[in-house]
Amino acid sequence: MFEDLYQEIIMDHASRPRNKGRVETPDAVVHADNPLCGDELTLSIRKGEDGAIEDIKFEANACAICMASASMMTVKAKGRTVEEAKELSSEFVRMLTADEETQPERITGELKVLESVRRFPMRVKCATLGWHALEDSLIEASKEQ
Repeated sequence: MFEDLYQEIIMDHASRPRNKGRVETPDAVVHADNPLCGDELTLSIRKGEDGAIEDIKFEANACAICMASASMMTVKAKGRTVEEAKELSSEFVRMLTADEETQPERITGELKVLESVRRFPMRVKCATLGWHALEDSLIEASKEQ
């Protein structure tokens, strides 16, 4: 039953991604790809005067896992400070790559459904592609200022 709910959430974000497109007047635009499977993603962000992520959008030609993860990432990152977004990204990647004893406790809600990707090591890169692009875009946006 939980597996069906997880699948439903992933397919919802994959087929109706949130924050799809390009940010107008971005502070950073980052392209990321996974040559092993062909996933490609471009992430654009704009920070507000307070330093928080004011707008974040992505364009992708990617599998359902990558699309869903990027969609969820944009929802969770919008409105966060750079440091909060970096911490969230780090914890998400750790959720998929760390051993059971070092799993982060702060990853909850819809993001937690992507934990099931751990069972498929070849798909971890798909799920983390957008998150790595987020980290790169935050570095890029900081250089611009």
